[in-house]
Amino acid sequence: MKIKLNINKSIHENAASYYEDAKEARKKIKGLEQAIKDTEKELESAKKKKIEKDVRVQRKKEWFEKFNWFYTSAGKLTIGGRNAQQNDQVFAKHMEDADLFFHADIQGGSAIILKDGVNASEQELKEAAQFAASYSKAWRNANAAVDVYAVRKEQLSKHAAGGFIPTGAFAISGKRIWFRGTRLAVRIGKSEDSLELVPNCSTKKLTAESTLLPAKAGKEKGALAKLLAKTLSVHPDELLERLPNGLTKIAKK
Repeated sequence: MKIKLNINKSIHENAASYYEDAKEARKKIKGLEQAIKDTEKELESAKKKKIEKDVRVQRKKEWFEKFNWFYTSAGKLTIGGRNAQQNDQVFAKHMEDADLFFHADIQGGSAIILKDGVNASEQELKEAAQFAASYSKAWRNANAAVDVYAVRKEQLSKHAAGGFIPTGAFAISGKRIWFRGTRLAVRIGKSEDSLELVPNCSTKKLTAESTLLPAKAGKEKGALAKLLAKTLSVHPDELLERLPNGLTKIAKK
């Protein structure tokens, strides 16, 4: 190890000079270490944003994803309108003779179509009924339960003698199948890395799941979406379009 000494300075002055140089070097090292940490954080953040963007761009949405939807425990597709216009659309374009129509017995709600509903099991009927209850105005009202009915396609009409049928509503004839006191609750989680939202009574097993209930002192939809997005590793926008409208709380496990 070679040490350069300034012959014009004393031994103590040379030592003091080296001490000051060492202090300055330590400051530079600390600054460099912090800069490296900051850069690593920025790179990790940019990587996460790119992954989220790639996932959203690459995944092609199915036709039914513009509606409220889920698959029953036995694999039957269930869809419902997110507004009055979509209620008319699911009935006019997607309801077939073997399907069943579900609606909460309250003004304002999603028109739910259980595909091949006439051949559905009792379990699947309960799931569709709970889905209809949860996507009705009863959630916004923070009701714990609501009655739900189901009818076949031929019992529905957009025309009424001497009356006006507003957008999203239907005239119903004949006997209804009733699901009295249907509780409002859904579960949201992951199934094979895909986001899933199902009625709480579904027998489907989800990972990282949360049970959601209506509540007067619950979280706004946007705040809830941000909270759940961290748990589920998805973008909040994916949750916003899936969650029921109204204040919501996460049930304690």
